[in-house]
Amino acid sequence: ARRKFAEHFAEAAPVGIGEKGEARPIAEWRTAFAAVGEEIASADTAIRDATRKLREIDRQIAQLEAERKAKPASKLEVRMDIAAPAATKATLRVTYNVRNARWMPLYDARLDTGAKDRKAQLELVRRAEITQSTGEDWSNVTLGVSTVRISRGGSAPELGSLVAQYPQPQRPMALGTASDLARPAPMTRQAQSPAMAKVAESAEPRERADEQQAVAEIGDFQATFRIPGRVSLGAAEGAKSLRIAAMTVPADLAVRAAPVLDPTAFLEASFKQTDDTTLLPGKVAIYRDGVFVGRGKISASAKDDIVRLGFGADDKVRIERAVLKRNEGSAGLLVTTSKTDERSFKTTIRNGHDFPIKVAIEDQLPVSESEDIVVEMLPATTPPTAKDIRDKRGVLEWSFDAKAGEVKDINFAWRIRWPKDKGMVIVPAG
Repeated sequence: ARRKFAEHFAEAAPVGIGEKGEARPIAEWRTAFAAVGEEIASADTAIRDATRKLREIDRQIAQLEAERKAKPASKLEVRMDIAAPAATKATLRVTYNVRNARWMPLYDARLDTGAKDRKAQLELVRRAEITQSTGEDWSNVTLGVSTVRISRGGSAPELGSLVAQYPQPQRPMALGTASDLARPAPMTRQAQSPAMAKVAESAEPRERADEQQAVAEIGDFQATFRIPGRVSLGAAEGAKSLRIAAMTVPADLAVRAAPVLDPTAFLEASFKQTDDTTLLPGKVAIYRDGVFVGRGKISASAKDDIVRLGFGADDKVRIERAVLKRNEGSAGLLVTTSKTDERSFKTTIRNGHDFPIKVAIEDQLPVSESEDIVVEMLPATTPPTAKDIRDKRGVLEWSFDAKAGEVKDINFAWRIRWPKDKGMVIVPAG
């Protein structure tokens, strides 16, 4: 329309005639010509841009049509045969299960380390990280998450027989089976994802709400958390984290270290699980006195279990481990009958806090799996307070309450003897 108007103006306007019939100056003619030319050029540019956009939109429509034909929308059809003796009204609700929907437990652990006159407190916030790729968008729905673990099935696994035999010689691979090497390895462990149910849908307008806590429905075998309000989650949107519960409990602080591997002292908080619902295993974000210090993992814990969480390095507790002695030689009367390996260590702990704190130091005593190899802890060793901790053979622990500013030494010495005609190595347990 702009272009036609400009062309009509150029043809019909009496450019050379003034108000009284006199000729207009040449400058005014040129101005009129320039205005008409600019208007036509501007209209042509807009037309070209619109044409390019139309071509791009046509290309996108053709691509979407091809994808729709290649992957037709999946549908679920439900048929119900109903017989009624007279005309009536009925409301039917259809409930069905879908695949590819899951939730994983997440936790926020916020530790207040307290002070001389205030005991340490731990706030543990439970969250549900929900993902779904069911093919249908969940718009403004109510959600519930359950601790039922569907992927484990309904029955205990059936055991087969164990056969003790001599190793069988490996058979050469037959021709034509090389493709087996390209096959993926079978899954040996399935993700234990708790069940998740979509309760209902509504077309009510969505409103943004502050984070609220779920309502727990606790049964004898599982717990279900009803998420407050309504949630929208697209089929390809990714994960969404929602708060489901929180609890605040008193915490016992301790410093734990394994200086044979790392002299760093790590702050550890332990608490009694007082919630009726089991803590499922999951990842936990760690905060100490309001500062994010890292991420960890939490194991499954039932009510009244003791839960331990690490809260990062404690730089005010210094730990040093020194090798006092390391001798490898022979032992025996007149004739050497065996070889020995004797080692001695000293670990020094300094509590730089202005308050007492519990300290736990771990170390390793080699374990023998042969009658010919004899391991003995020497008398110079400071007696450990616990042995084989966490059911790991040879792992020792020295725990004590370190006073403010206290320095304490722990001595540890052991000896290994084995036949002189054999070799011996110390390796991690399988």
